[in-house]
Amino acid sequence: MSKIRVGVMGACGKMGQEICKAVLDDPDLVLEAALDVVNQGYELGTLLGRPQCKILIDSNLNDVLKKVKLDVIIDFTNAQAVLNNAPKVIEKGVNLVIGTTGLSTEEIKNLEELALKNNVGILIAPNFAIGAVLMMKFAREAAKFLPYVEIIEKHHNQKIDAPSGTAIKTLEEIAKVREPMVQGNAKEYEKIPGSRGGDYQGIKIHSMRLPGLVAHQEVIFGGLGQILTIKHDSLSRESFMPGILLGCKKVSSWKGLVYGLENILFD
Repeated sequence: MSKIRVGVMGACGKMGQEICKAVLDDPDLVLEAALDVVNQGYELGTLLGRPQCKILIDSNLNDVLKKVKLDVIIDFTNAQAVLNNAPKVIEKGVNLVIGTTGLSTEEIKNLEELALKNNVGILIAPNFAIGAVLMMKFAREAAKFLPYVEIIEKHHNQKIDAPSGTAIKTLEEIAKVREPMVQGNAKEYEKIPGSRGGDYQGIKIHSMRLPGLVAHQEVIFGGLGQILTIKHDSLSRESFMPGILLGCKKVSSWKGLVYGLENILFD
């Protein structure tokens, strides 16, 4: 079986470098292109400490799509870059694995329509760590029995959006099995605005942003005489690699858009 030809957007960033290494180490994949707005013309292998990799970093997506045959592009850049670049990729018939959060429901729907029109597969996931996907699955089950719940999510201080995509996906999954309800004292008030966090159908969500953090989330359920905490910690970006590589291998098997790693992890 021929190898899957992969391009990586944002290849010079911390996440991009980790993705490139993972692709290079996977026997079923071959890294064919590295794109970034910095380090144009430099050898990617020098940046990665992999001198055997002679791929030159390119900043021009249109040129890469013309001269390099790709099966899938991985994009973990930012929402604006995804919206600018995804249509070009899709119209060339190249599949997409996207880990960028911050896309609106309407923007995701537009990408889905474009993918269907061009017979392309797209995978978007708010979190590619398999443990995080399991956390969301377990939280949904727990909410059937313990409807009082709050979420604390913690990320590095360079993250722009809050709450995280993982937290929003967790809230959406819980909402599928839990009716909206008011939590806390009906007369409670905030002495400092925002102290009780954001509110999603009565579920309070709290976002922390500090240096030293990677990606962490606790889903805390309260019941009569008991507390249940479902917690996941990504201690390094390596935690996302198995899910990303799985996405690359499966994204060509459908046309349109799949949202959430659980849809391919548990199929």
